[in-house]
This record gives sequence, C-alpha cells and structure tokens, in this order.
Amino acid sequence: MTKLTKKNLFKVYDAKPETPMDKTTRVVRQMVDEETEQRDAKNSRLRNARLEREANRPPVPKDSAASKSRRTKATSTR
Repeated sequence: MTKLTKKNLFKVYDAKPETPMDKTTRVVRQMVDEETEQRDAKNSRLRNARLEREANRPPVPKDSAASKSRRTKATSTR
C-alpha cells in the first residue's frame, strides 16, 4: 500500500475557466465597489465641510419673544 499524502489523498481539480457571466459579474461588482468608495469619500468630505462651517459660524442670539410659544385655551361653548 502506498503512503498517503496530500497529493495522492485528495484529488486536484483544475479551476474552471471563467464564463462570460462570471466575467460580467466580476466587472460589475468592481464598478459598484468603486462607485461606493467614491460616494463614501464625497459624503465624508461634505460632512467635514459642513461641520467646519457650523463650528465657525457665530452663535445666533435667541429672541425671548420669538422662542415662547403662545397657546390659547380652548373655551367650551355651552
């Protein structure tokens, strides 16, 4: 009996050639991943610009009259 090794114990299968559908799937996933990276970079850049703009804006004083809301009590008519 022969000595068992990885080479003779397991069969080695050649990789299947890439089908046109596999190629299309690979290319489309690559395109989607690139678009996602670009979108995330843009969102991050815009978020940082907004936060910087908000941090540099002077505080707006609130009017005491404008901040109070006026409510009227509803009176029942009998």
